[in-house]
Parts: sequence; structure tokens; C-alpha cells
Amino acid sequence: MYQRDTSLTTDQKALAVNLDQYKYGSIVEIGAGQEVARRFFKVGAAAGTIAKTMSAYDMAISDDIYGHVHRYVSRERLLQMLDTEFRQVVDHLTPLRAKNTTFFAYAATVTARSFKQKNECHGWVGIRLQLHPGAAPSDVILHVRMLDNDNAHQADALGILGVNLIYGACFDHEHPEWVIEGLADGLTSERIEVDLIHFSGPHFEEVENRLMNLHLIRSQLTRAVVFNPDGNIVVPGDLFHSKPVMVMRGDFKPVTCIDVDMISAGLKQFSQLAAVDESDIVSLAEITLNSLLRGDRIDGADFLARVDLLASQGFTVMISDYVRYFRLRAYLRNYTQKPIGIVLSVREFEVLFDEKFYESLEGGILEGFGKLFPDNTHVYVYPVRLCAAEGSALITLANVEVPANLSHLLAHLVENTKLLAVEPLDDSHLCIDAREVLAGLQHHRNDWQSCVPEAVARLIVEKRLLGYDSR
Repeated sequence: MYQRDTSLTTDQKALAVNLDQYKYGSIVEIGAGQEVARRFFKVGAAAGTIAKTMSAYDMAISDDIYGHVHRYVSRERLLQMLDTEFRQVVDHLTPLRAKNTTFFAYAATVTARSFKQKNECHGWVGIRLQLHPGAAPSDVILHVRMLDNDNAHQADALGILGVNLIYGACFDHEHPEWVIEGLADGLTSERIEVDLIHFSGPHFEEVENRLMNLHLIRSQLTRAVVFNPDGNIVVPGDLFHSKPVMVMRGDFKPVTCIDVDMISAGLKQFSQLAAVDESDIVSLAEITLNSLLRGDRIDGADFLARVDLLASQGFTVMISDYVRYFRLRAYLRNYTQKPIGIVLSVREFEVLFDEKFYESLEGGILEGFGKLFPDNTHVYVYPVRLCAAEGSALITLANVEVPANLSHLLAHLVENTKLLAVEPLDDSHLCIDAREVLAGLQHHRNDWQSCVPEAVARLIVEKRLLGYDSR
């Protein structure tokens, strides 16, 4: 079985591209110097690979070359750059180069650390290339966040990332996961975050971009990725910027009526906060990476089924590796100072108030809760009805039991409105247990369909999702 070569340095990757006499193209960079081009020139033999390098910093000049755009650091501008640069090398150089030449265009538009202010440092980076002589081009584009504290180090990191992308697209394109893994070579998660990747074009027709973005998390290039209800990957910073955010965490295997009621009830109360404009709320269904793992593997079909079922209910979906809630809050706080709401079932108190869950923190559970509720963050607690043949019991925030030594902590959080009870909109769903629903659909028990929304049941049956057994 072939494995990715992880031994290559940045310079060795650049030289490998330069020494391939059939690859030829342009490198254009706006916003953080010309570090990618510099690395190819530094290692030598670049004349056989690079037809052109350029940085069009002035907006008027940039518009003259690529056309007007409303946001200069945007996916739209990146695509304009790739269109123009690739068309130029193909149109002008095809008659002059060997017939087995494959052309490429690399482009980046970024905003790096400013001399005058500490701005958000991010950008769009991409490559358009032929993977066979004369073939229609394919694209790989990324959204990146630069995390170094100064312009020079950010430019250096972008130079490494650009070389990694060009090398990966040229030599590892048969294994898109390798392209992703290779982006991190020579970098650390403290320097660069890639929170979106998109493969397109004829060579990548069979690539499932949602799985590729999940691989970003597994490759430690980001901690979270977000999909809108249409299944498209979105930039978290664009979605969350200055918006109130409500999150519901779960396995969603499958989405049940209680899930839908929980988020709806939570949103109803969250929208009553003075600082929340209901029309601005971003509501999320969040799945942690841990809940997708089976050992050290992820079942791609299982993952896609959960995302599709959530999308059928209009949910925006976030996948993250934030096991602890306070880290999820800190992540969202990177993008918004508006209120954050987390809605969860009272069932989750077993974990939320488990001191073992906070053993890695110097301050233990007190530090964990301190980091969860420092500012404008509330947890909305949804009740559950424990149903059995001999009767049922309603468990709410008012009567939930926690370890005796933590009862005063619970009372403090309730009294100071950090934990808020949620009133169900439809209490007929309170007995639903997702584990029993899953067992029912997998073992041909018809009662499961009444526990999920109609669209969810229809999708499960039509596409035979989550191990559905139609016998």
C-alpha cells in the first residue's frame, strides 16, 4: 500500500516541482509579499517552471487586471485571479511549449498583520491546473487563517503553505486526503488554520468535499468545519461574525422530534435576551469528532447520512473536536461578542457535572465552569421524561440530581441565570430515546418513524441510511 512521503522539506518540494519539465505556470500573490514565488526561485531551476510572478497591491491596478469586486480578500476575487492567470498562460504559451506541458496558476489574496492595527488575518489561496496535457483544469481552493503575531512570520507560513499546495496538487492529486495532510508539512496548528477546502473540476468529480473538510479536522489543520443546509462548506468567520449563536450538540443518529423541539424551544428563549435580534441568530447542530469515530476510523457514509438528515430540517451543521463545552464557547468567541447559547438535554448533566471531565484543568470543574460562563453565555437545559412500563418521571433543571458536593455549584449557576430551564414546545416527545429509535430502524420495528420528522423518515427509507432494514 502506497503512503504519502512525509520526509520532504519545503525546499525539496519546491525543487521537485521545478525539476518537472512538463509543469509550467504563474504565481500571483496579493497581501503578504511573494513568499511562495521566492521559495521556488531560491531552490533553483525555476525558469523551467514559472512563467510569471506578480503582486497587484493597488486596488485600482488589481481591478484593471481582474475586474471589480466588492471584497478584495474573498473567494470571488481568488476565482477572478485564477480565471485570468490560467487563461493567460494557456492562451499565450500552448503554441510555444511542448505538447505534453501541463499548465497551472497559483493565486492568493490575503490580509496579513497590519503595521497600524491588529486586524483579522486570513485569506483565500488556490491552484488551477491541468492534470493531463490539454485537459480541462481542476481547482483546489482554501480559506486560511494566519495565526502568527507579526507580518514576517505570517508571510513565511503562507510561503510554506503555498509550496505544499502546489506540490500536493501536482503530485498527490490521486489521493486528495494526501493533498490535505501535506498542507501541514513544515507548519504547526499555532501558525496556520485551514477552515475550508474545496476540490472541483473534472479530475475531482468524485470527491466528496464534506468528507475532505472533515479530514481537515483529522489532519489538525482546524478544530471545526461548518456546512450550510445546502451541504456547502462555509467559512466560520463569515457565518458567525458579530452574530448571536445558539448551538445544540448531539449525535443526531438519527435526528428525532425531540431534537427539533429542543432547538426550537431554546431559540424561543434565547431570542428574548435584550442583546439578541431574532433575525440575526445563527443556530447550529454540532457533532463532535469523538461521536463520529469508531476506534480510529470514521464511517464516511454514517457521517454524510447524519449531515443530510440535519440538512433536511434546515440545520447548519458544525463538526468540531471540542469535547468540552467551554472550548466550544471560546471558539465561537473568536468571531462574535454577541450572546452565545448552548441548549442541551438534562441527560448531559451526567457529563457536565462529572469532575473527571475536568481533571486536566488546574482549577478542575470550577475552572471549567468559569471558562464556560465568563461573558454573555447561557446554557439552556431541556427536560427529559424517563419512561418505563411502571410509569414515568420528568427530570428538569429544578430536580436534576448532581453529586452532593456540587449541589451548591448547580444552585449558584441557576440563581445567576447561567443555567436556564427550557420549556418544551411539544412535551409529547419527551420520552423519545435516540438509541431506541436507531435500534428500531435497524431492526425493522415500525414504531421508530413516529419519533422522527416526516422528512427524516422519508430520507432514511429512500436512501437506506443509518443501517435501515426494510425487510
